[in-house]
Amino acid sequence: MKKTDVIVVGAGPAGLLLAGELRLGGADVAVYDRLPVPAGQSRALGFNRRAAESLGQRGLLSRLGEFRWGPMGHFGGVRFDLGMLDEDHSGVLGLSQATTERALGGWLADLGVPVRRGCEVSGLRETPEGVVVSFTGPDGPGQEQAGYVAGCDGAGSTVRALAGIPVRDWEPTRGMYTAEISGAAPRPRPIGERLPGGRMVVCTPLGGGRCRVVVHDPDLPARPEPGALRFAEVADAWRRLTGESIDDADCHWLWACGNSAALAGQYRRGRVFLAGDAAHEIPPLAAWGLSAGLQDAANLGWKLAAAVGGWAPEGLLDTYHAERHPVGEQLIRDARAASKLYLGDETMDPVREVVGELLAHRDAAERVAGIVSGLGIRYDLAKGDHPLLGRRMPPDRALTLPDGTRTRVGELLRTGRGLLVTRDGAAARAARHHTGRVDTVTGTWTTTPGTAPDAVLVRPDGYVAWTSPGTTDDLGQALERWFGGGVPQYAGR
Repeated sequence: MKKTDVIVVGAGPAGLLLAGELRLGGADVAVYDRLPVPAGQSRALGFNRRAAESLGQRGLLSRLGEFRWGPMGHFGGVRFDLGMLDEDHSGVLGLSQATTERALGGWLADLGVPVRRGCEVSGLRETPEGVVVSFTGPDGPGQEQAGYVAGCDGAGSTVRALAGIPVRDWEPTRGMYTAEISGAAPRPRPIGERLPGGRMVVCTPLGGGRCRVVVHDPDLPARPEPGALRFAEVADAWRRLTGESIDDADCHWLWACGNSAALAGQYRRGRVFLAGDAAHEIPPLAAWGLSAGLQDAANLGWKLAAAVGGWAPEGLLDTYHAERHPVGEQLIRDARAASKLYLGDETMDPVREVVGELLAHRDAAERVAGIVSGLGIRYDLAKGDHPLLGRRMPPDRALTLPDGTRTRVGELLRTGRGLLVTRDGAAARAARHHTGRVDTVTGTWTTTPGTAPDAVLVRPDGYVAWTSPGTTDDLGQALERWFGGGVPQYAGR
């Protein structure tokens, strides 16, 4: 029987990023996907700012080719001005999910991570040594043993069901049709055009003569039969609602879905973990689900690699659920609220007006921008009063090194290890026994905003675990909590 450290089930963005994070942390990993070839569909067109930062701190944005940054300055279709905020909350727009998956797949190929396509998982059996995964592949049935399994296999996750992880469901109430077409030029409606009765149409130009059309209509099936949709139905619905004909367009792919939602009760059960849509399913909405899945992968990858490497401190793996499950709860709440605003009928107009008035105020806009961009996430990582504690370290924060060269925090996180930035040698000495887990950099902040600490410990996922001043625990306690006991540096090593 084959053996590997971790099997990741699902070759979507979350699964691919997780596999890369694991390999970067030293784990042997394999990815299983039931499809013989990538689907090529792009249900999301980009991702939010925080997800982009996670890719950027691994040097992956350059693999995406040309893309554009843009303000995601609306909540449920209610616009607000991101320009009033100090920090840039812009996300990546107009980038197909297929392109993101190709870029991540290329990264995995460079790292030597196999993606085993046409392999459908059919069973999980936990043993004292790990998990035995049963699957059916191109060569028939087989089994492989792994130390851990991560289910990144989407809504209706097979891994979730096989692991017996409970899920809370929100029943669908309406349907939507999506199609990517060429050979027709309907009027662009990138944020959507609201129509009477809670109906909406969206048309997003994709370049190269392609566009995406979406039809939201309460009369569409809330539980569409998989694979039953035909393009003629999409074209009929589009003509009925807009008066435009796309009947003669070439359809490259199409999709019918409802607005169901689901949240796994546990993101971890023993040696099985969930990430992405397998953990939190939401209706399609501005790539929120994809963005959250990438953040799940960034949070889990280094922790699981630490467990494989044998240096994970007690309780580290449990922090994945503790940190990400509340984010999943908020994600579903926010997505359901935004969908009500976005797709509600005329009776929601007074609510839209009130929300618009509130979002004209800076504090409210900053709160909502943090939801949309992901920059508002704060984990409970340590006791203290520094404003960066538990938040992500701005990756563009610049440092001047002792030799006069300049670098950015994001570039220093490329290794996938923790990062200690300090102005003097005292903190560096405290971390000398964590070589290989934490990189220590001595330097001064090129710009010194009021929140710049004298020393800061950043986890591999970019979140601040300790600052000086501003944290109650000392650096040694923080290092042990997140990076385990130190390894003595013996002479000659």
